[in-house]
Amino acid sequence: MTFEFFATVPQAMESLLANELKGFGAQNVKEKRTGVSFSGGLEVAYRACLWSRLANRVLLRLGDFEAPDTDALYAGTQSVRWPDHLDVNGTLAVDVSLRHSGITNSLFAAQRVKDAVVDQFRNLCGERPSVNVEQPDLRLRVHVDKGRASLSIDLSGDSLHRRGYRLAQGQAPLKENVAAGLLVWADWATIASSGGACVDPMCGSGTIPIEAAWMATDTAPGLARRYFGFLGWRGHEPALWLRLCQEARHRQEDGRRHAPIVVGYDVDAQSVRAATANIERAGLRGLVHVERRDIANCQAPPGVTTGVVIMNPPYGERLGELDALKVLYTRLGVELKTKFPGWTAYVLTASEILGKRLGLRAPRSHQFFNGALACRLLCVPIRLAAAAIEPSTASAKGASAAVVKPHGPLSPSGDTMFANRLAKNLKRLRPWAKQHGISCFRVYDADLPEFAVAIDVYEQWVHVQEYEAPATINALRAAARLRGVMAQLPDLLDVPKTHVMLKIRRRKRDRSQYPRFDAKEKFHAVREGNCRFLVNLSDYLDTGLFLDHRRTRALIQQLAHGTRFLNLFGYTGTASVYAAKGGARSTVTVDMSKTYLAWAEKNFELNGLSRRTNSLIDADCLVWMEAAHGPFDLIFLDPPTFSNSKRMRQTLDVQRDHAWLIKKAMKLLAPGGTMIFSNNFRRFKMDATTQNAFEIQDITRATIDADFSRNPRIHHCFRIRAR
Repeated sequence: MTFEFFATVPQAMESLLANELKGFGAQNVKEKRTGVSFSGGLEVAYRACLWSRLANRVLLRLGDFEAPDTDALYAGTQSVRWPDHLDVNGTLAVDVSLRHSGITNSLFAAQRVKDAVVDQFRNLCGERPSVNVEQPDLRLRVHVDKGRASLSIDLSGDSLHRRGYRLAQGQAPLKENVAAGLLVWADWATIASSGGACVDPMCGSGTIPIEAAWMATDTAPGLARRYFGFLGWRGHEPALWLRLCQEARHRQEDGRRHAPIVVGYDVDAQSVRAATANIERAGLRGLVHVERRDIANCQAPPGVTTGVVIMNPPYGERLGELDALKVLYTRLGVELKTKFPGWTAYVLTASEILGKRLGLRAPRSHQFFNGALACRLLCVPIRLAAAAIEPSTASAKGASAAVVKPHGPLSPSGDTMFANRLAKNLKRLRPWAKQHGISCFRVYDADLPEFAVAIDVYEQWVHVQEYEAPATINALRAAARLRGVMAQLPDLLDVPKTHVMLKIRRRKRDRSQYPRFDAKEKFHAVREGNCRFLVNLSDYLDTGLFLDHRRTRALIQQLAHGTRFLNLFGYTGTASVYAAKGGARSTVTVDMSKTYLAWAEKNFELNGLSRRTNSLIDADCLVWMEAAHGPFDLIFLDPPTFSNSKRMRQTLDVQRDHAWLIKKAMKLLAPGGTMIFSNNFRRFKMDATTQNAFEIQDITRATIDADFSRNPRIHHCFRIRAR
């Protein structure tokens, strides 16, 4: 049987992938934007999942249909007979991407696609599949472009660049398939088969050396993976897959008998440790050698006269780095000429200025993308008779210093003060967090006025918010201090540089809503208490999880057993998840943002909570409370400080309007019930009339945890009951 497929790939690698797919037996191969369409039997798709070094995902096309809105998206999805693809007791996940579409919310679109599938099962069987966002039996991918939707089954299940070996990574890692793309364009496989070696003098976490060794030993990059999207698909052919895996193991055994020399160097000790761990995990102990050396001490392996030097040096995309890196690239060019005559160097760079600093002619180059950053891979043949062009003594000394610390020296007084304060905070907070099982917490909040940032740890990620400097502070000096903070954080917190996310929190002169920062829509699952939540560290000012409300959520869980819980201004539903996990009879979450409600639904799914007893209502809370009918036994009222959303009938000012809000919410409270009222307005004062009308207990201090103890005005919290 012939199927239609589409394989996605990083931008500018489409032609490389097309050639690779043809080698797997693919037919009707056509390059598209960030992907390649092809046709063939299931064996072709399985080979692509197992053997592709370049693809991100392999998608089985189910069909296209018009989808100008989410109702049409729902109807088009229902046109597929889903029991042919998924068991009623199986698990499901949906990913949606949008381009030039009238549908603007991908989370809400994914919810509608999921609803279409489970509603069909419910109508046919009286039961429905459950949701598993991490490793489902069936992952659907929908791409909507100019009002037309393409619906596919993701046979890969997770991006194929995740080979399974890279748990530890350096500061600026290439994705595995991009690293493989560099090696394919460099024709490394041919060079390896003729006895050449591969050296990466800036290997970081070892991705390029590992991919080079796997390529040269004919190791299938998917062989170490334990999960693919087709394993739970009802059309899966286990016997075919087993045969292909056995074939791959035999090829690997033969290839390892003729392994070439692959070497990686790096000046950073942490990167070398990460590379060593990754090499071990990739099964390449003894086949890839890594060592701590700076570029001045790198050299070709003894007895090898030809090969490739391939590297991904710093690009200088951060403020203040370019000048220091000019010296580094000059020194790099000198070392290549003197240490690797007769070899070919391949240097990936995003800076034309830095590329020219090599002092070596690049007759060929090819565009690649490292994430969203456009780069060029320069091909630099190194002639045997090339004379080394030594820089001046001053330049050489500068180069040596730059190799050790590309960021240049940091001001010893200010940056040392910041490092010492952060270390002091960590010494206090890490034992506390470990004792209480807390993995997401604030480690610094403008403790030193000169370094006005808030720093939050979300497990292996770091979220940094810079408070906009006042007009009295020199802007250049503030920028320099921020660069110092960002340069130090990876080492101080022991995380890769790529895991540190920065946002600038500017004062809003017109009290308008904060804008969206990005559109990556990349979510990370983190744990808090007995719950799990999705956080987004790049797209919005807030991450989806207010860390200062940790104790408030725990209190709600303590009070929730057997209650009917109402969450007003529910945001991403975290308080509702806590209530449901605490045994609430039902929860109702009200918010006027479709984005946040779709996010909340994902949080319910992540925690295995049924929507049958956990309702999400898209409405303006101010209007909804006027018409709502209680009663509710437990209410959480957490309004924004100010809102003038276009969907609201009127603006909301928490200081001005809190008395009205509390009065309306209390009308929904059952006799003997409890309301938790919270807000983040630092100068908030409770209205005297409201205090007389209800039994109000200020529990702010009890809801401030250790990581916010230096900033007790982060929020106000009250426990309110009827008199």
